[in-house]
Amino acid sequence: MTKHFVGDTTVLLGRSLRHITRSVDTIITTVITPIAMMLLFVYVFGGAIKSGSDSYVNYLLPGILLITIASGISYTAFRLFLDMKSGIFERFQSMPIARSSVLWAHVLTSLVANLISLVVVVLVALLMGFRSGAGVPAWLAVAGILILFTLALTWIAVIPGLTAKSVDGASAFSYPLIFLPFLSSAFVPTDTMPGPVRAFAEHQPVTSIVNTIRDLFTQQPVGTAIWIALAWCVGILIVAYIFANISYRRRIS
Repeated sequence: MTKHFVGDTTVLLGRSLRHITRSVDTIITTVITPIAMMLLFVYVFGGAIKSGSDSYVNYLLPGILLITIASGISYTAFRLFLDMKSGIFERFQSMPIARSSVLWAHVLTSLVANLISLVVVVLVALLMGFRSGAGVPAWLAVAGILILFTLALTWIAVIPGLTAKSVDGASAFSYPLIFLPFLSSAFVPTDTMPGPVRAFAEHQPVTSIVNTIRDLFTQQPVGTAIWIALAWCVGILIVAYIFANISYRRRIS
């Protein structure tokens, strides 16, 4: 069964990746928004923002990476919605393939596409002056957190991709996710915020994830923050995975 699942997922993953290579504008569009935000905040607002860091791009990049992921997963919901409407899912169900491989192919495609987008954003940040003395273990830790965060948000994206009534509805869900970093420590320290906003910002997942990545980049002790960040990522991933599979079974039943 495992061999059957892996083989089917690999074939369907190749199909999804070919669709992306034929539409490179998908990845380009995904990275435009976070890069534009990074340029705007560094070169326009950066001089007026007190972040406590010598380089604002160093402070800003972790949040921009999360916005890149939130922007990218909307295309997962979009592609999944189109597959549902085209009837390809019904054709897959008539074939002797593992049912879960269809969803996993979309999820892994999202992971690959988002990793490419993240690399592009980091390269632009380097051109803008981003520097980090972090070693290989710290970079691997950052990559692991970003992969977990991508998987968590991608499984969230699967739900509207399966249940939305329109293309706009399938992709519009990502807007609150893109906005969430603005109510966190991604752009400014939370201690500059008024009481209620600060309370929300300090106890939502983006802040713990951003702070952990920022500490890893700057070679600061991460303490318990990394476990809080991982707990958020894993918790969201498990809940989203369960509800996505429930939605999938209802659609194909």
